[in-house]
This record gives sequence, structure tokens and C-alpha cells, in this order.
Amino acid sequence: MHKKRAIWWAIALAAASSMMAQDYGKSTRPAPKFEADPSWPKIPNGWVLGQVASAAADEQDNIWVLHRPRVVRPDQKTGPPVMEFDSKGNYIQGWGGPDTASAYDWPQSEHGIYVDYKGYVWIGGSGNEDQILKFTKAGKFVMQIGHGGHKKTNRDTENFWKPADVFVYPKTNELFVADGYGNRRIIVFDADTGVYKRMWGAFGNVPVDSLAPIPQEGQANPASGEGRGADLMRIPAKEIDPKDPGPQQFDIVHGVKVSNDGLVYVSDRGGKRVQVFTVEGKFVAQVFIDRWCESPRGSNLFCGSGDTAASTAFSADPGQRFLYVASRSPARIWVFDRKTLQPLDSFGRPGVAPGEFYVLHHMTADSKGNLYASEVEDGRRIQKFVFKGIVSGPVK
Repeated sequence: MHKKRAIWWAIALAAASSMMAQDYGKSTRPAPKFEADPSWPKIPNGWVLGQVASAAADEQDNIWVLHRPRVVRPDQKTGPPVMEFDSKGNYIQGWGGPDTASAYDWPQSEHGIYVDYKGYVWIGGSGNEDQILKFTKAGKFVMQIGHGGHKKTNRDTENFWKPADVFVYPKTNELFVADGYGNRRIIVFDADTGVYKRMWGAFGNVPVDSLAPIPQEGQANPASGEGRGADLMRIPAKEIDPKDPGPQQFDIVHGVKVSNDGLVYVSDRGGKRVQVFTVEGKFVAQVFIDRWCESPRGSNLFCGSGDTAASTAFSADPGQRFLYVASRSPARIWVFDRKTLQPLDSFGRPGVAPGEFYVLHHMTADSKGNLYASEVEDGRRIQKFVFKGIVSGPVK
């Protein structure tokens, strides 16, 4: 399967490059194109989805969806928090939830799901006392990392504080956790034993607990320059020096993916950036995502919470040539050259129609190159974007 996929991608890339050279000159670049599939998935039993926190593709290209049944209205029917669908959108099975938990603690707020190369399903939660859980595909409990009731600190090597996402890197059999909403770090464990390995913060710095408090609306915050309203020390996004590297600590560590060549891509949602590291935590590069986007208290009243980089995914070719970044508030998915971090294209806009986004959250890709994007708040859906090939378009 991998050999056929590699041949297919090589032909597609060669064709796109040839087209660009012959017809478009230097003003175009090849980039993947997608088309929304409004028929995917087929939700059974008259169920409705709660906020769809995350999705993951397994080795059979089945898609695992993690949603939040507890936010569904009492007059509506819903299914279990973990749902498995095939590539055509047919429901296969579902399991999980607080009523099924006995030897483990189900998350207070479902947030991240991932299926590893051994077929285990990992689930994390963003509640104040949440942790990471490991299951078989049938929903049999395997392991819990972290417990509630502990002091919340980045120095803790056994527990989390609102962990947002997980990823298992096959070459080292390590679990990478984006920890998260409370802590400000990437923390790594052995995926079999749960033993702590290492951690790091933005730029590879040691993550710290004490940062300048976020000011209330209208208050000044000279220490951070991040105030809003009447804060005379705030620097509007349009005035930020392009060479400014941004804060030395993460804001919301919302997503983590590891490429086949051993690079860790961290989605710093509140920091509006993706940072790249080696698997050992050495900083490599960063790219800002829609840095102009400000919260309603700033100068732009049409950019939601002001958060952007929510999640990443890779193209399905063996070299993972393209990096996809979900930009939350601007409601679009960016396409980058993964190695150079040069933007190539973007698609999507705010809305509820197919192909539009209402609070874009997490993202995954299957082996055929299709993308799956989840939406929270009132979005409450997952959309499939069918890969239509690589074509040439204008340079962004």
C-alpha cells in the first residue's frame, strides 16, 4: 500500500511541476486542492453530535471522532463520545463516557484523540483534572497517565493540566502530549509504560508557571504588552515588527504532530504560530499564522477570540511535502511547504455551509490525502475534504 501511494504521489507531483513550468512560469506554485464532501459522515440512530473536539485516522483509513455528548440538549439524542466511521462515512462502532469508566477517570471535557501505529486509541481531556487514557480499538482500557487532585505546575512529570492533544511517534515509541490549556509545554512519555522522558516549552525553553496575568478589559499591562481596550502599552498586530519572535513561552499548546523525518510541529493557538523542534526538543523554526488576527477587544472586531494555529496535519506522500494548519478564528486551513514553511494556499471562510468553518478545532489526514476538520462551540460537526490532486495556482 505504501509503495503504491508513493508512486501515485510522485506522478502527481511531477505532473504539477511540469504544468507549472510549461504554462504558468514563475508566478505559480503546485499545491494540493480539496473539495468538501457534505455527505460525510452518516450519523446513525437520529443522533446529533456535540462539539466535535478531535478526529484521528487509523491504518485502515477509518476515522475516529471524539465529541462531547454532555453539551447536547436534553431533548436531543446523541451517541457515545468515541465514534468510528469508515472512509465512506458509515458508522462502525462507538464507546466511552463517564458511565463506562471504572478503573480509570473519563475526561471532564473530551479534547484530543489519536490512533497509534500499534492500533491503540489515545484520548485526552481539557478539564481542570483531566489526564491521558489509552484503549484498544474495542474500547478496553489499557493505561492512564496522570490523575486529578494534584498541584498544577509545569514541573510535574506525572500529571497534566488540561492536556489538549497527543501523538505517538513510531520510531521512538514515544507519546508526545500538548499540555496545554493550563501548562505551557510539550511533555514526552514512553508509549508502553507511561514513564516520563522529557519536556520543553517555546523555543526549547524551560516552561514556567508564573507569567504576567492577563489583564481585564480596559486595564493596562505594561509587563506583557498584551492588554486590550484602553491599554496604552498594547502594540496593534499591524505594528508588530516582522522580525519580532513572539513570546518566549507558549500560550495555548493546542496541537502536536511528529513528521516521518522526526520533526515535532507544535500548534501554539494563542501565540498564533507553529513551532518546529527535533524529537529531543531542540528548536528548529517557527511560522506565524494569521498574526494580524486580534480578539474583539482589539482593533479588529471580526476575528473571534483572536486565536489562530489550532492544529496541523501532513500530506500523505512519504516525504510529507505539505503542512496543513488549521487557523481557528480566521476560519481557514493554510497549506505550507513543510520544509521551507512558505505559504502556498489556503481555503475556507467563516460560516456553516459545506467548506466553511464555525470554530475550527482539530484536524487529521488519511493515507489518501483527505483532510478531516472538527468544529466546536456551535459548529458541532466534522467535515471531510477530499483530496483532488496537486495543481498550480498563484503565489500567495
